[in-house]
Amino acid sequence: MPLQDSARSACVSCTFLYSWRCHPKLTFTEEALCLKKKEGQKVGMDFTNRVNHILKNHSGAGVKILKLVVPGYCNVSTCHLTSWLQNAITPGIEEVTFSLFSKYMEKYNFPCSVLHNGCGNSIRYLNLTYCAFRPTTGFDCLRSLTKLDLYKVCITGDELGCLISNAFALEQLILRICNELIFLKIPFWLERLSCLDVTWCKMLQVIESAAPNLSTFNFLGDPVQMSFGISQVKNLSVGFSYKPNFLSYAITKLPSIVTHLETLTISSINERINAPMVADKFLHLKYLKIYLCINYHRFPPTYDYLSLVSFLGASPLLETFVLSIKHTGDMKHDSVSGDAQMRQIPEHKHDKLKKVQINGFFCAKSMVELTCYVLENATSLECLTVDTIYNSKEIGNTSRCCVERTGECSSIGRDYILEAHKALGVIKRYIVGKVPSSVKLNVGEPCTRCHAIGVKKPKLSKN
Repeated sequence: MPLQDSARSACVSCTFLYSWRCHPKLTFTEEALCLKKKEGQKVGMDFTNRVNHILKNHSGAGVKILKLVVPGYCNVSTCHLTSWLQNAITPGIEEVTFSLFSKYMEKYNFPCSVLHNGCGNSIRYLNLTYCAFRPTTGFDCLRSLTKLDLYKVCITGDELGCLISNAFALEQLILRICNELIFLKIPFWLERLSCLDVTWCKMLQVIESAAPNLSTFNFLGDPVQMSFGISQVKNLSVGFSYKPNFLSYAITKLPSIVTHLETLTISSINERINAPMVADKFLHLKYLKIYLCINYHRFPPTYDYLSLVSFLGASPLLETFVLSIKHTGDMKHDSVSGDAQMRQIPEHKHDKLKKVQINGFFCAKSMVELTCYVLENATSLECLTVDTIYNSKEIGNTSRCCVERTGECSSIGRDYILEAHKALGVIKRYIVGKVPSSVKLNVGEPCTRCHAIGVKKPKLSKN
């Protein structure tokens, strides 16, 4: 019910008035308060006045969920923010979302005092954005917390340690762009913690976890020193560093750091050297995805995609391999042409590999060599998917015109469409004939409607 209608109903109905004053879900957002910023009109005071009025009439009892999202155009005083939190965070509250905007990040300290006297021990989900949080030694207020999400929050490693020191129920910890963190230490008594997400905390140097049941770790940023003690991390996603050679870092360092991996996703936007062959193994890895965002200024045109077989060789139990390639600039590479001779490397039978997908296949000679290597050495291969169009929404699916709600495929440049048509010819000439009868081949072609540029497509056939 819109806010104005709720207010009118409260004026004529005592029952409705009582239910409103004890309403368990308080959502203070621009949309919920029916505020629309118009050109030349200031509505910042309207936000403050409406929140003040609602909390003044609310009894403060029975609140389960608080969502307070201050719009960017509002200049709300810090005393109002603290007063709102004090009035809304009461014993029994379970979810708190508190979101400011950038100018408050170092200006407003989230008041730890509102969590004292039993008010914080019922909170299961806490989400803070653009503020500072400074808990001190002895902080004992979040014993029921299962999920903590901090985005652009000023908090040091010691302060975060105080915050989670008694959060024995914590299951998921999300830290995004918390740039005061240098050392992240997870204590062993957080036995329920299963998922850790760390994104672009640019000052972070060390992650040390002793949580015994941590199974999923997602990390985006520059490489840091990592230690997981007795944790058996099984699912790992790392990457997006601007520093070069993340693939080399992953294959040389990760096997000894995360020894129980079963799924691994690696993302890189800056590779200067080819992936090296290594002796260490991912002994339990079953699923591997490598995502490359290629711009020739950070990715040499001569990059050898065949070198990625080092990951296959380091993963004896690998069942699924996905290589996803997105170009963000001019496509410069060593194209395969004519009767090119494919390089032969020492045979290594990958008898567990069943599914392989190359999303964003193009005409680089080493790309063709990698595909041929898979066909020749993956003795248990069941399905090979080669998609000439990169589309993040179509992982595992080469269909077109049915992914977006608009009924259209993703828009791509003419050069990429031409490259996709060339890639179809390369697939027909060098790959189709090598596909065993036992392997299902899926080829993703440019969309006849969205990618039509008047190019005649080669007919694909194993015959």
